[in-house]
Amino acid sequence: MNWDIKITKNPRTNLDNTDFSSLGFGKTFTDHMFIADYYDGAWRDCRIEPFGNLDLHPATFALHYGQSIFEGLKAERSPDNKILLFRPEANAERFRLSAERLAMPAVPKDLFIQSISELIKVDAAWVPKGIANTSLYIRPFLFGTDPILGVKIGDHYKYIVIIGPVGSYYAEPVNVLIQEKYVRAFPGGTGAAKFSGNYSATLLPVKEAKDQGCNQILWTDGFEHKYFQEIGTMNIFFQIGDTLITPSLEEGTILHGVTRDSILKLAKDKGIKAEERKISVTEFMIAYENKTLRDMFGAGTAAVVNPIASFVYHDKQYDLDFMDRQISQIMKHEIEGVKSGLLPDPHNWVLVVE
Repeated sequence: MNWDIKITKNPRTNLDNTDFSSLGFGKTFTDHMFIADYYDGAWRDCRIEPFGNLDLHPATFALHYGQSIFEGLKAERSPDNKILLFRPEANAERFRLSAERLAMPAVPKDLFIQSISELIKVDAAWVPKGIANTSLYIRPFLFGTDPILGVKIGDHYKYIVIIGPVGSYYAEPVNVLIQEKYVRAFPGGTGAAKFSGNYSATLLPVKEAKDQGCNQILWTDGFEHKYFQEIGTMNIFFQIGDTLITPSLEEGTILHGVTRDSILKLAKDKGIKAEERKISVTEFMIAYENKTLRDMFGAGTAAVVNPIASFVYHDKQYDLDFMDRQISQIMKHEIEGVKSGLLPDPHNWVLVVE
């Protein structure tokens, strides 16, 4: 389906005031945004308009009861100046599943992709070109807007896409705290959804982790703190011996990462043994002590592939400078190459924004 999107151009631009050499992450936004409203059982009023503040009722449902989800993906320029999206259909499917878990109407895949593509076309000049480690970050989000103080499934929702040029999410390898106090997700919860509350609940634990010299938390299960889950902003991978291991999605506590899935497919292509299964802290520590731990990295849209430099466990820091990190280097090279059009795309992962 081709959606009718009304476009209202912004008479002003901040493009000339933007320093693309020092972007940071998530601080700079383009001149326009996409908005669609859901009411009377359908998505309506699709529009691109000047970027600006939202007018919301004080009783807006999402502000009181947290009914809000989001996605994250990137656009990059190829050497021949085409604008490329990496696996947007996978993000659309995850957005649908997240909406389903939060009892919200799904955004159809064709609307999801068209809204992003049309917005990028309007703000195409904002897609970085020729600057290392930069891209256009895309943030679709969906939230309940019923103006009522009562917990119920609503009738009104708003779907918005905002975009902006970004630099690296992590400027260097990260240090993680193996968490045994707080819990990110339980089976049957919202761990597999890209639900806003999953992230706000981690702010205090991350603050405490930073007090111990760590950038992020490596979450463990809520029953025994025995098995790894994810980092929170990234899925986690370990290479023990010749095997690449990442926690299984079966229990519904881990986000279905698009980069995670891409790495598993690339591993199969390259004949690298890969397993999706439970991995315990005990197994990991034995591999560390025996020096059979050869790689450890996080994977996600924002970070792509990011090495883990060290970890803290039972108040003791362990460095990982002995690892060869060959697999993480291969995966980073392959994914970034495909996303930017520098390498072949045998899986047809890239969508060209015409």
